[in-house]
Amino acid sequence: MPRGCPAAPGSARLCGVSRSAGWARSRARYPLGAGERAGAGFFGLRTSRANKTRGRAVAPSRPHSYCWGGWGGRGAEQPRRPAQMEPSSGSRDARPAVTPVAAVLPAGGSGERLGGATPKQFCAVQGRPLVSYTVRAMERISWISNIIVVVSPEKIEIMKSIIEKYDHRRVMIVKGGVTRHRSIFNGLKVFAENEFSNHLLQKPEVVIIHDAVRPFVEEDILSKVVMAAKEHGAAGAIRPLVSTVIASAADGCLDHSLERARYRASEMPQAFLFDLIYEAYQQCTDYDLDYGTECLHLALKYCKTNAKLVEGTTDLWKVTYKRDLYAAESIIKDNLSQQLCVITDVKEAVAQVGFLLHESLKSQIKVEAISIALSKNDSHLQNIFSGQCYNFVCVTDKKYAIQETQQLVDMLEKSNIPLLYPVVLILVHLDISENISFSIGMEELTRIKKFAREVKKQNILVYGLLIQYKDHLLLQETVNSAAALIMALIKDRNPELIGQLLVA
Repeated sequence: MPRGCPAAPGSARLCGVSRSAGWARSRARYPLGAGERAGAGFFGLRTSRANKTRGRAVAPSRPHSYCWGGWGGRGAEQPRRPAQMEPSSGSRDARPAVTPVAAVLPAGGSGERLGGATPKQFCAVQGRPLVSYTVRAMERISWISNIIVVVSPEKIEIMKSIIEKYDHRRVMIVKGGVTRHRSIFNGLKVFAENEFSNHLLQKPEVVIIHDAVRPFVEEDILSKVVMAAKEHGAAGAIRPLVSTVIASAADGCLDHSLERARYRASEMPQAFLFDLIYEAYQQCTDYDLDYGTECLHLALKYCKTNAKLVEGTTDLWKVTYKRDLYAAESIIKDNLSQQLCVITDVKEAVAQVGFLLHESLKSQIKVEAISIALSKNDSHLQNIFSGQCYNFVCVTDKKYAIQETQQLVDMLEKSNIPLLYPVVLILVHLDISENISFSIGMEELTRIKKFAREVKKQNILVYGLLIQYKDHLLLQETVNSAAALIMALIKDRNPELIGQLLVA
């Protein structure tokens, strides 16, 4: 993709960036790659924010588990994010009448099909590891009491740092096995075997098994498979086959094909009565544990339980290849660019530009316009910061607005939004001087760039936008050009352009 900034309608220009430069897609980063260490032996436990981690050393011959982030009802204290900002959670009323329900997330894969040194579950999507999105989708559901994340021994420390950084709760880390089934079995053992964890959890009536690399699971489908499992013993999500399945003969030619309408693709999530799936795993042969992949098949083979198949939704897809990471990033960007808050002070000219921006943008995005003094710490603005918006436009006619912008950043930090997603903050300077040349010089550009670099460490992306307010007749056209640039910045969320000054 060519580098640089797209030309906006009207007279949009770019100051401080080459005219031939263009947008550059931000690549998925691979954080936390350093500092890994082997999983043999007990890992020291630390305090994660207000939650004290708990755990005990166990016999070296057994796999270890690590409690992290608190238990019980603590997770319910966390303010719920709106559905469009998190992987969608469906209806809040569709909760199963089962207590308790636990979730086991196998996350020990090596990601060979993805390519690269970092397993896909730890690849960054919008600056945040993929596994964190899946954990968040589970912990937002109050009726899931415990979340077990099973990772390979060498990734224990990475997973612990993710849980601490993103303040995940009700989560326990368990050392995985050499295969998928062995990892899931390890995850189930924390509810049944004191020798395994020395921190025995309350055994759930139903356990959900869900891949850590399926981040967009909704509460509705989780509730459906749990209720079906309670009735039938086992349940799993399915989807129609996209391609016809064929079998080849020994000579490499077509032997036969399956009638596609009769078959379905098995997806996740799956749910089981805990005692049933645990018994199935206890009876498994080494061949099953080493070469099997389908949990529903184990329930049928060893417990004679025919699983109830539940029609799943299109968002249950699994991140497998590198292109899937880009698709996940695109979905998250789209979700994050659904809402915008335009903040102005009460001056007439500034408020007018804010109103015109609202009118120009409202057909493309949900917009809320607020006219306040940031120094007053408005409670309504605080409510918006509490998780309903990740895009902010601050309009001012002051030449040096960095101090007020810092107040805005401080409010954002208190809301905990930057920790979860990259926040876009666009500083719009309204130039009402008679001077035809730019009223913002190199000194101000330097200040903006320095400020942008500093707050980027806090996951806030700051851009500058100059609107020259010369002709009332052309103001609407100029604001339309500014609106086009604002939408481009919000949708692309390009960290390479932070601190640049766009001119409309």
